[in-house]
Amino acid sequence: MGRYSELQRSFRSGNITIGLVLFLVGLCVSQSRAATPVSPTGTESDVRSVEVTTTSEKITIDGILDETIWSVAPKIGDLIQRQPDTGEAPSERTEVILLRDADNLYIGVTAYDSEPDKVISTQMERDGNIWSDDYIQFMLDTFHDKRNAYYFGTNPAGALVEGLLLPHAQIVNTNWDAIWDLRAKRTDEGWTVEIALPFKSLSFPDGQSVWGFNFLRHIYRKQEEDRWTGARLETNFYQMSEAGEITNMTGLNQGIGLDARPFVASSWLHNKDTGKDEFDFEPGLDVFYNITPSLRFTGTINTDFGETDVDARQINLTRFSLFFPEKRSFFLEDVGVFEFASTGPRPPGGLPGAGADVFPFFSRRIGLLDGQEVPIDGGAKLTGKVGQTEVGLFGVRTGDTAFVESKNFVVGRFKQNIFEESYVGGIFTDGNPSPGKSSNTYGVDMRLATSRLFGQQRNMIFDAYGLKSDNDGVSDDDMSYGFSARYPNDKWDGVVALREIQQNFDPGIGFVQRRDVRMYRLGGSYNPRPKDYMGVQQMFHDVYYTRFESLDTGQLESSELYIAPFDWHFKSGDSLHALADWVHGFERLSEPFEISPGVILPMGDYETDRSRISFASARKRPFSGSIVFSYGDFWSGSSEEISTSVAYNLPPHFRFTFSANQTFADLPQGKFTARILTSTLNLAVSPRLTFSNLAQYDNRSRNLGWQSRVRWTLKPGNDLFLSFNQGWINEDTGSLRFIAQNTKIAAKFQYTIRF
Repeated sequence: MGRYSELQRSFRSGNITIGLVLFLVGLCVSQSRAATPVSPTGTESDVRSVEVTTTSEKITIDGILDETIWSVAPKIGDLIQRQPDTGEAPSERTEVILLRDADNLYIGVTAYDSEPDKVISTQMERDGNIWSDDYIQFMLDTFHDKRNAYYFGTNPAGALVEGLLLPHAQIVNTNWDAIWDLRAKRTDEGWTVEIALPFKSLSFPDGQSVWGFNFLRHIYRKQEEDRWTGARLETNFYQMSEAGEITNMTGLNQGIGLDARPFVASSWLHNKDTGKDEFDFEPGLDVFYNITPSLRFTGTINTDFGETDVDARQINLTRFSLFFPEKRSFFLEDVGVFEFASTGPRPPGGLPGAGADVFPFFSRRIGLLDGQEVPIDGGAKLTGKVGQTEVGLFGVRTGDTAFVESKNFVVGRFKQNIFEESYVGGIFTDGNPSPGKSSNTYGVDMRLATSRLFGQQRNMIFDAYGLKSDNDGVSDDDMSYGFSARYPNDKWDGVVALREIQQNFDPGIGFVQRRDVRMYRLGGSYNPRPKDYMGVQQMFHDVYYTRFESLDTGQLESSELYIAPFDWHFKSGDSLHALADWVHGFERLSEPFEISPGVILPMGDYETDRSRISFASARKRPFSGSIVFSYGDFWSGSSEEISTSVAYNLPPHFRFTFSANQTFADLPQGKFTARILTSTLNLAVSPRLTFSNLAQYDNRSRNLGWQSRVRWTLKPGNDLFLSFNQGWINEDTGSLRFIAQNTKIAAKFQYTIRF
């Protein structure tokens, strides 16, 4: 009887899913046929377009727009306010000019400001956090498919920030680096930027004259955002379906499409346990070749990741695995192709995730095993587009070590673009990093999206997926599937999601947060923008409910009701994120759980109620900070959690930060404190020469770690990295005595040759 009821339930869920799919397919078809382009002001008109001016004049990238062509070439036209006064003319004028020759796209920007001494610019380092500065951004959709794009941004200090759009999540991965050049200058009238973007740094189809393009200027002290197109509150800047167009993009020179990046990497390691010194010197090579203008091969030999930052420390107070993002450059190339619909949907900023993401391919499983580095002998990647199909093929071989044999890993991915913003796709993975194990994973996914819901300027996204893993000795309960629908708009935002992750589902080179569960999620946000009330820019009110049921027993395993009635963001840049947040949680432990050394929670049901207060000051000030304080029930007892951070800026060269995340738990099974301390000290001599220092300590491992890193870009594409890593172990809990551990000094020099 129980199994029959379960089958009935699954059948009903399947009917709901199929019905939603059919409804949304019809909706996307109707909207793709009926949609009328919208102008930046939100009225119906043609898509905004501008012709890029061809020039033969030599452009010197110095931030001074003094070449003759800058004064005679046409501008792209006026920007439009997105906020605070949607659809109105900007409070400050911005002039943008696009030029090109056969080799480069040139962008000249004059950002006028009536109070130039109030222009904010605190960051200068590569990939610095410019979001609390005045800044400009632009997006290039070189395939004009209204999905994928390159992102570029800078501020008045000339920081270089670039990334790849992850269209599924509508976010940008800024860990990717491009070869490009820019200079910025402060003036008596505001600031200027001069940019050269080589076409060899981009992939694009041959002979296509039209690219997607959008431009944004942010004036921080006014909390003002101006855009070239898509200046609506409901439109994310990364939503390329709302972008405009640039034309005259034929006759571009990609050379033979080959970049060779030889490098030499060396390191010295003093091993504390053996007392021996180990020296290593390895040459290597990265190769990038455009087989066609839209299909790219990436290869690596003797791969080295000496330029990669260390991970941020985390202490796990849950039963489930922690997630660490990928930072290694080879794996980040064209990472968007390998995205899959089983991740997300991401909630609005500041809200907790569902905790049930499924990654069929998670590249951090390659080259790392149980915290130990596994050498990568070589790898190859083929990514790009063939017609309306995005393809990705990935292969890596790791070397032999004392703890695991050499391994091969293969991933295949395709996405067939349909309608204006949607796709259907599939994925295959082969490999398992664990010794003596192999694994395959197969899956299909679909995304249906529209920004013209029922003919209105509203967004709707529907995702569905199905995955199956194939591991030795496992023959059933090895699937995961689900769907989600999100209504991501400015005033109203909502989500409904269902996901099942079976007990034996285990993607060999993937990541799964929890198994043997069925998840339900329902949530919504109401976010009004008052006209003139206490300096508030926008208010957020959120209610989210997440429920996990055990597939094995059918019982409730965990749930969370999250209510945030008070989240105000002010025009000053300050935020009162939480004043009376309330979280009602439930957890059922089916076996004892050691939450801290010596503190073991028994089997049973745990029901909790917690509250939170959170405030963050605007980072534009020399001193800024934030505080998050939560209190209430914690498992079988209670706890207070406090997260604080302070920052000091001496713009734009110097920045110091210190943060402390602490949990003080008082349980019948024992008391404990979980503490993470983090400090950074960064000095940017220029955007091309930066010194960064990161120190971290956590009392769970009692490890104090320090990484000091130098990056010097001699010219775009040619970089020198130096790093120093030192660790210490706290001898005894409560003691201030630390014993030195391993010491490592590493250097890497890479040189790019473009053909």
